[in-house]
Amino acid sequence: MRVGVRIARLSTFLFRSPHFPLVSSTSRRLRCNLSPSAASPEECELNEESDKFLRWLRQKAGSEISSVLSLGNSVHGRSLFASKNIKSGECILKVPYIAQITSENISGEIKLLLPRDIENVSRLAVVLLAEKKHGEYSGWATYVNSLPSVDEMHNAIFWSKDELEMVQESSIYQETINLQAHIKKEYSVLGPVLEQFPYVFGDVHLMDFMHAYALVTSRAWDTSKGVSLIPFADFLNHDGTCDAVLLSDVHNEISEVIADRDYAVGEQVMIRYGKFSNATLLLDFGFTLPYNRYDQVQLLLDIPSHDPLYGMKSEILKKHCWPRTTTNADKSNTTGNSFIVKEVKSANGKGKGIPQALRAFARVLSATSVEELQSLVTEATENDGRLARRPLKSNEREIQAHHILCSRLLHMIHGHDVALKELKFVDAFDCNNQQSLRTRMAKDLLNGELRVMKSAYAWLTNYCTSLSVPKEIYTSS
Repeated sequence: MRVGVRIARLSTFLFRSPHFPLVSSTSRRLRCNLSPSAASPEECELNEESDKFLRWLRQKAGSEISSVLSLGNSVHGRSLFASKNIKSGECILKVPYIAQITSENISGEIKLLLPRDIENVSRLAVVLLAEKKHGEYSGWATYVNSLPSVDEMHNAIFWSKDELEMVQESSIYQETINLQAHIKKEYSVLGPVLEQFPYVFGDVHLMDFMHAYALVTSRAWDTSKGVSLIPFADFLNHDGTCDAVLLSDVHNEISEVIADRDYAVGEQVMIRYGKFSNATLLLDFGFTLPYNRYDQVQLLLDIPSHDPLYGMKSEILKKHCWPRTTTNADKSNTTGNSFIVKEVKSANGKGKGIPQALRAFARVLSATSVEELQSLVTEATENDGRLARRPLKSNEREIQAHHILCSRLLHMIHGHDVALKELKFVDAFDCNNQQSLRTRMAKDLLNGELRVMKSAYAWLTNYCTSLSVPKEIYTSS
């Protein structure tokens, strides 16, 4: 049985949706400064370390890893290329579990001292710290030495305060702060344990742990052996349009990749980490795409505290199990009800991309009387139990409800527009390569979210217009 599994996006799992599954059917790992397009043979430069790395891994695994892939460098960084012609459906890489790093590599003495509530990601980060301390004496030295340094990683948690402010209009800003706080908390618990074994870990600082933690969250997969780092598979770059993912064959205890198309000799071989937005790619992987079909926006709405019906609306939503966002890292009040909006492909379609729950919430929010709220509750009881999922009987009230969403989106669009104009000013005077790279990432992120918001706003505006025009006139037009 083959299944593709990955570690759930940590920031999403912890801070956005408490119901997000830990295991999913797609794969993920870090690459820095990537593009979705494959490199041409002219762009790649096969690296001599490819044979050395494969020899080491073959010896570690006791079996062939790949006979058709070579490690090299492209304009996108370290990459894997076809050393032979590859046919679609061909298995191009097999890494047995025995050649993967898991938390089981921790010695029993240290494992006993680790707090039980420390997550698996942190446990594997501890393994990486130990192997790094061992240096060339480590049995994993060839792999550990191939991992990117902190300076080579552009995950949002490594951005400076000024750099992070470039994306302050995006939900990734708070997610990054939350993730940084979580990592610090894990480190504060693990630190005293690591200090008891200086000969194993050396002097570990917060940044060392954050680096190891980011390597794990961005590169590891979830297998039957637990959270695993899979050497050589790490070099596969991301193409969000392809269908190839890393699969876990539980029965044979191997991880493998099946080619989703033909590849010519010298062509870069790609894999899809998952259907991730630029926010996810930036937070977890350290890169963005100029155009990302999976971009989305987090829209927050809450009942105004001055609303005369605040208590009744809150109670009704609570009874209908309305989800709420979690508290921020600083334990401040919740920021409201969170909804994920995706790009709406057509302003005249059914509005796919705008959650029905968001429109329902707006209907509850727009109610101005007890009678209106009671009517919504009665309608839900008489139908499928879902609150305010049907259009309001009054077109005027339905329009008012959707104008709430239009107003919120307009505010967000304005914020993104202003932020992008400021980034153009930064670009004009920026000579620092790292800063320039991160500025481009911020632009990709904001532009993608702006595209999504404008598409949703266009649909909502068109929907309101259709309700304001007499039906017979609108139909004939």
